[in-house]
Formats: sequence, structure tokens, C-alpha cells
Amino acid sequence: MTARPPLPPESREVRLVSLPDGLPRPEHFQVVGTPLPRPAAGEVLVRNRCFQVFPALRTVIGGGLQDTPFPALMPGDTLFGAAVGEVVANPGPGGPPVGTSVFHYFGWREYAAVPAAGCVPLDGSLREPVEYLSQGALAYAALTRGAGLRPGDTVFVAGGAGSVGSTAGRTARLLGAGRVIGSTGSPAKARTMTGSLGYDAVVLREPERTFAARLAEAAPGGIDVLVDMVGGAQLRAAVEVARPGARFALVGALSGQLAPDGDGTTAPVGLDSYQLVVKRITMRGISGLDHPEVQEEWNRTFGGWLRSGEITFPHVRIAGMDGAARALHEVIGGRHLGTVVVTLT
Repeated sequence: MTARPPLPPESREVRLVSLPDGLPRPEHFQVVGTPLPRPAAGEVLVRNRCFQVFPALRTVIGGGLQDTPFPALMPGDTLFGAAVGEVVANPGPGGPPVGTSVFHYFGWREYAAVPAAGCVPLDGSLREPVEYLSQGALAYAALTRGAGLRPGDTVFVAGGAGSVGSTAGRTARLLGAGRVIGSTGSPAKARTMTGSLGYDAVVLREPERTFAARLAEAAPGGIDVLVDMVGGAQLRAAVEVARPGARFALVGALSGQLAPDGDGTTAPVGLDSYQLVVKRITMRGISGLDHPEVQEEWNRTFGGWLRSGEITFPHVRIAGMDGAARALHEVIGGRHLGTVVVTLT
């Protein structure tokens, strides 16, 4: 048996060092060294391989929302998020054994003491560990549970180039959608979305005053399903263009989360409630915690589609902890298409 290398005395992690006035920037974070965590009873020590950078961190910096599972981040706190790593120590007796690859939510650090109950061993359904960081399960839940996608439906994905939306278009197509429309603010992203991500048409979100008209042109018969990561003007436009009986799955609210003049915790929007009644539109908020069975179902389905070439995992890899804060700034600014992950050696 090959001997494992000794563990280092120190681990590095990304901490919030000051509260931003507006959107967070790299100078609000710092990579710091800390003594290697010692797992307590019921914990295991995980060496992280990669972790996800997600824009909703803005919502919990300095505040957060009630009734969500994410704690507020204050100066001195280490950031968190979905991660994949390898168990390198387990004081036992339970939990995954040393050498097990696991998924958990203690990213943004090289080594993490993780509750054994919070570690999910990778089941081998996907080809690479990084693919377990896909947000496709949320799109899949929105389409299958939230909106009840039916064969032939016209689907509009608001925010079609992000970590959820970049997978949602092809997923909707593979689940039987007749036409799939997305939105983005970037012409370059729009070309990729129609070229390889399963979208029939893409509506650019600027200028907002014409968005509803542009959506109507892309969906001349109206939309049956909305998967919404944005809210705001795009949600209002979806109500205008909806067919009778349309089903809306509300996944996120980036219009408020990433508003420079707000705190990321509200996303107000004015809707024509008369249209909701007349068209019998249903709206349902969807959280990744609502349907615990979806993740395993998605992994099996996603893995099969990946191996057959029917879908891809659009993502960007940022190498090293030192680039993590910059990556968050770029994600909030909409620079990248797909899921952004930081990889650690």
C-alpha cells in the first residue's frame, strides 16, 4: 500500500475582512493561513479539490435572509459553498473512511472539518468530481417538480447563461420542451446559448423597456413554463407573454441579489395581478432543499446524458485559492458563462 503524504500544519481559507458598501469586491476578502483543523467526534477532515463560486453569497454577506439555511457572513468569517474533496482523516467510528471522495458545503478552504452527516460520498454516476458541482439539479427540479414540464411546452429560462440556466436549456429540451428561450445580457453568451446549450432563441435583457416585446417576438405563441433566476423586469415580461395555464418556477432573484444600490436581500417587482388571474398562471418558489430525492435522480440522469453526449457541463475553472475572491467579483459582474469553480492542487 502506498503511504499517504503527511498532512500540512496549516490550511488556507478565504475570509470576509470588511463589509462592502454595495457589491463586494476582491479587497473585501483575504486568504489567510490557519492551523490545520482537527476533526472532533462525528467529523471528518476533508482536503478540498474544488469548490463552487456562486453569486448568491452576496445575499448573506453582512445580513442574510430569514428562513434560509445559509448563515450570515460577518467580518472574520470564512466563506462557504458546495465543494468536492477527499477524506484524509476520520477519528471514527462512523462516517466515510479515509480516501473517500465526498460532496459537502465547506468550500473556500483547503482543508475542512466537516460533520460526517454532511458528507455525501460521490456515487460514481458522473465522470469527474467537478461535475458534482453542477447546479443542474435545481433546473431539473424546477422543470419537473416546480413547473411540471409537458411535451411540446415553450419554456423561457430567465438568466440562461448562469450556473443553473446554462444547463436548464438543454435539460428542458431533453425532457420534451418544444421551444426553449433564454435571456442574457451578453451577445457573445447568446451565441453560445443558441450554438451549444439547447436554446432556440435568446433575448438580450437591455434595454429593459423593450424586453417584453423582444420576448414576445421570440415566443410568438406565448410561453408555457418559466424557470426564473432573475425576477424584476423579466418576471414582469413573462407574465405579459404567458399563455393561459402557464406555470412559473421561481429559482432565484438576481435582479435584487446583485443590485449595486441594495443589500441583496430583496427583489421587489410590480406584477399585473389581473393577468395572473385571467391567464390562471401559477407561481411556485423552488429551493434545492425542497425535493431531497432530486439530487440522486439528477446525478443518474445527468451522468447518462453526459456519457451519450446529449448534454455538457459548461463551467470555468479558476486555479488556486488566491484567485477565488476575484472569481466571485467576476461572477457577480456576469463575466463568465456556466458554473465557476476554484480548483486546488
